[in-house]
Amino acid sequence: MEIEALPKDKKIILFDGVCNLCDSSVQFLIKHDKNDSFRFVSLQSDLGKKIITHIGIDLTKIDSLVLYEPGKAYYCKSQAVLRTANELGGIYRLLNLVAIFPTPFLNLVYDYIAKNRYRWFGKKESCRLPSPELLAKFLA
Repeated sequence: MEIEALPKDKKIILFDGVCNLCDSSVQFLIKHDKNDSFRFVSLQSDLGKKIITHIGIDLTKIDSLVLYEPGKAYYCKSQAVLRTANELGGIYRLLNLVAIFPTPFLNLVYDYIAKNRYRWFGKKESCRLPSPELLAKFLA
């Protein structure tokens, strides 16, 4: 898939496909995405690399989560988490209460978790392939 072919009406979550925490988060989002707002792309995939290059993100600084709204904007780290929770709606919007803290502080917390995610939650040898039922949620 090329950048121009990305769905403009979906928010694309780029995630670390070998991280168990990230994989669990994607599964959680799929289950709770009642409005079918999200599509998912592994950062390690060819499309993930194309998107990251297209939006100009340095992968040495961001390696776990990016929320991309094609043709509009992208968000990294804590801002990606907060915007994703807001999009889920309902009780998940309460996560936005942490926005009372400055973004640099929230990003420090995010970076601490991201830095330790493999040690705490483990890592896969390769990206997991989605089941046939979930295949439409993933872009390739």
